[in-house]
Amino acid sequence: MAAKLRAPGFYRAGWMMALGVAFATAVTWVVRMSTGHATFQHFLSGDAILTVSLIAVPLAFLVGIGGFDYWFYWAAGRPTRAEDHSGHGAKTWKDYFRVNTDHKVIGIQYTVTSFFFLLVGGLLAMLMRAELAQPGAQFLDANTYNGLFSVHATLLIFLFMVPVFAGLGNFVIPLMIGAPDMAFPRLNALSYWLLPVAGLMMLGSFLVPGGAFADGWTAYAPLSTNAPIGQTFFSLGVQFAGVSSIMTALNFLVTIITMRAPGMSFFRLPLLVWANFATSLLVVIATPFIAASQFFVLLDRALGFNFFAAGKGGDVLMYQHVFWFYSHPAVYIMILPGFGIVSEIIAVKSRKPIFGYRMMAFSLLAIVALGFTVWAHHMFTSGMAAWIRIPMAITTAIIAVPTGIKVFSWLATLWRGVLHLDTPMLFALGFLTTFTLGGISGVMLAMIPFDIHVSATYFVVAHIHYVLFGGSLMTIFAGVYYWFPKMTGRMYDERLGKWHFWTTFVFLNLTFAPMHVLGLQGMPRRVATYAAQFTDLNLFISIASFGLGLTTLVFVYNMVTSWRGGPRSVANPWRGLTLEWQVSSPPPIFNFDRLPTVVGGPYEYGVPGAVHGIFAPTPAPAGAGSSIVRAPSE
Repeated sequence: MAAKLRAPGFYRAGWMMALGVAFATAVTWVVRMSTGHATFQHFLSGDAILTVSLIAVPLAFLVGIGGFDYWFYWAAGRPTRAEDHSGHGAKTWKDYFRVNTDHKVIGIQYTVTSFFFLLVGGLLAMLMRAELAQPGAQFLDANTYNGLFSVHATLLIFLFMVPVFAGLGNFVIPLMIGAPDMAFPRLNALSYWLLPVAGLMMLGSFLVPGGAFADGWTAYAPLSTNAPIGQTFFSLGVQFAGVSSIMTALNFLVTIITMRAPGMSFFRLPLLVWANFATSLLVVIATPFIAASQFFVLLDRALGFNFFAAGKGGDVLMYQHVFWFYSHPAVYIMILPGFGIVSEIIAVKSRKPIFGYRMMAFSLLAIVALGFTVWAHHMFTSGMAAWIRIPMAITTAIIAVPTGIKVFSWLATLWRGVLHLDTPMLFALGFLTTFTLGGISGVMLAMIPFDIHVSATYFVVAHIHYVLFGGSLMTIFAGVYYWFPKMTGRMYDERLGKWHFWTTFVFLNLTFAPMHVLGLQGMPRRVATYAAQFTDLNLFISIASFGLGLTTLVFVYNMVTSWRGGPRSVANPWRGLTLEWQVSSPPPIFNFDRLPTVVGGPYEYGVPGAVHGIFAPTPAPAGAGSSIVRAPSE
């Protein structure tokens, strides 16, 4: 696992990928011979060889770069090797391009890779808005447009929103709970390397005959079972991304439950840790359902199982039930860690304890439970049994209650606080505004008559972008700015950070607010053209969207230049009380020179005589750094 990035490693990966293709070809040949389809024409037809190749080649690549070296050594029955810590951590930029078991390196790998897919997905959105600036065809045909919005949504959901929170959590959660690393470092590394595999598979669908999958990120059957071969790239890319998510979630659960520092009880955990704990429960329970939905599609496509062919006894609605049983909890997978990030920032930047800490923690768990009771509100117009609509509408309205608890707790924390309106705090406050607006439109969509009226219109597009861009992405920007000094040891440019916030906040609302109006007027979503009556608003939205895209370049420039040459950061620039701020920036290899013993809560700002943490004279693991850890102070 500690193999350096060097030519022989890439040579081995290339040879292994070639062997993967050969293996896929051989397996497919044997299967087709055994089923009586041994002619060359039958051999090349269908999705079977592509499906096996898209499984075998990425796994061969992971073997080639050394992702399984330690496990293969153990499985061969050879003596267990002594742990080699020489490759732990990153000494140069090259160390981020190899298999590394340091949770801080993996966190940065996750975060940077996720932002790469954000930029690619945003570029696809710019192409879509350029096409929609005027009615009629501009430079894209309808099928290419369908591929653009499908890959756009898929990249931003599965390759950005979900994994970027895993990246931030990977870096800070072991530090927050006083652990030297994640519970399963090798599994942690493998879960990251599955991510670029999934992303490149999604993008690779543009290169195959017939073009990218063009049935949306939902890939509804039976359309997906009859789509061109680009659909297979989607189904398998989702599987790789899902396996990555499950591995990371299990790692978080075990780490939080078993590796907390002495004295770190559950009700002394920072709320970000609570949020990731709740999110990990959702991931482990829900993600197998989307895996099942895509396995059904693959079996229909490659082997003719007819799960969704109504004329042959299949059930089309079954796909939607299985898919949304994951995909509505997935909305909370994409926002619960953001709730934790905002809680950390608001407490620190207002210099006040979080109002209703225990209720905030319980509301996270309530969202986990209620998240599995609302899936069919996405299916009010699907033709399912009418009686299911009523309980789904009720539970959808109820799930707004624990979210409302959080909003009021954040507002109460801000009340009469000493506010520091720097970049992380501005993004946290911007989140409160835009996410609340998205939540209000969500409650509107829970009402069955209204939902039927605006279903499949731009009102739904506006709602989901206010929730995911105005909600999740605002918290991601807040978290990156907040922990940037800890991750890099340098400070970002505060002036550019504020420019990034204000331009993002303005252009976000200019882009997505008018979509509510378009939806109420009846403009359908997922169309490459539209009626002439919608021209003016669409042109306005397209212009605003390009402004929104340009704001992201400000963020990228700030991060790159600051990481390369920004001023050095002190260990605790925000005067935070959680454990990650009590070590050097960036932290030592194994986080702590002495294992901490926690004796107070994480948010006791201004509490007279509060003691937040002490450090017992217990030796840290071998190879730890030499920075001195001091107790936090106000």
